[in-house]
Amino acid sequence: MKESENAKRKLPTGIDGLDAITYGGIPEFNQIIVAGGPGCGKTLLTFEILYNTAKKGIPCTYLTLEESQKNILENFKSAFPDLSDIDSLVESNKIVLAGNETASKVQTGTDSQSYAFSNVLSDIEEVVHMNNSKFLVIDSLSILKLMLGDLLIYRKSMFALRLNLKRLGVTSFLTMEMQHTTREAMSFGPEFFIFDGTIMMYQSIEENKRKYGLEILKMRGSNHSMSISPYEITDKGFRIFTISEI
Repeated sequence: MKESENAKRKLPTGIDGLDAITYGGIPEFNQIIVAGGPGCGKTLLTFEILYNTAKKGIPCTYLTLEESQKNILENFKSAFPDLSDIDSLVESNKIVLAGNETASKVQTGTDSQSYAFSNVLSDIEEVVHMNNSKFLVIDSLSILKLMLGDLLIYRKSMFALRLNLKRLGVTSFLTMEMQHTTREAMSFGPEFFIFDGTIMMYQSIEENKRKYGLEILKMRGSNHSMSISPYEITDKGFRIFTISEI
């Protein structure tokens, strides 16, 4: 499938295989969900894309709603020891890390979830403005879904989040925890229909070994590969295999 002449400008991810199956990267200013079960590598994938983007001089923000900034940074450095300049990108403000205190502003079991979520949107805007970020990762939507509780409030909140990310002019990745790890068992909530793109990460067991696969389910404003691409996580980052490499 060839790229449309009317397609949006692309932001390369810096991961060769992913840029190949997205035909050059992610459409600029889109919001992309990266979803999968435990252990698929959602957080690592989005942080590596953010790292690659920051290395090009583009200011970035990583907002973690479940862990501290320190833990995210330590986990990434432990997983990818060959990427030795992460600290310098943080120190130079090319990467801003924001922690889980944002999620604590949403309280379940109250009548004011919508009001509380407006505080989350304000926090997102504040951290984006800290270094005039053009690229944002939110990890993860799952904690917001849990905290907001009511499905209608959650759906309205996701529409509000999408509109605010568009207004801020950032390209965004949002992680989403799935209950299952295989393609056959997947089911989709409203967020998958609201945001611009979906990248699914699967894992299965074959001959007592884990097998990983990545699929682009949708990408508004861009054509993309329709195949499931195997991937592995190495000390140097993700390696995503295209059909020609299998």
